[in-house]
Amino acid sequence: MLLKIKKLEGTEDIPAPKYMTEGSVGMDLYASVTSPVAIEKGEIKLIPTGICLEIPEGFEGQVRPRSGLALKYGITLLNTPGTIDWDYRGEIKVIVINLGSEPFIVNRGERIAQIVFNKVEKPSIEIIDKIRETGRGSGGFGSTGV
Repeated sequence: MLLKIKKLEGTEDIPAPKYMTEGSVGMDLYASVTSPVAIEKGEIKLIPTGICLEIPEGFEGQVRPRSGLALKYGITLLNTPGTIDWDYRGEIKVIVINLGSEPFIVNRGERIAQIVFNKVEKPSIEIIDKIRETGRGSGGFGSTGV
């Protein structure tokens, strides 16, 4: 898979997405804010990354929170994972929420999220009258125990 990345004008100082270790599955995404952005406790902000992606057909990008920000500050993403479809060509932005107890400041060039790429299959669809039974049936939402 070849991922093509376009950096938007004025983001030359923002690092391109990158893997931080050899075993990393997610590439870090960096905040492309023009000035520090305060996210108050319980507040939601849309944070730009300054990049557009050309994801190959048959793949998707999943934007996910960074575990360190979640643990230390209560910072996470609302629609996690956020799906980036292969045909989307706009700027990648992340919906950040502060679930912590203190305001959080997002600074320019900070690692704010990560993105993982997956191959996806599109199923053929058949409308049927009856679904095949299983031992589980319709049990969900804790039906298998705690």
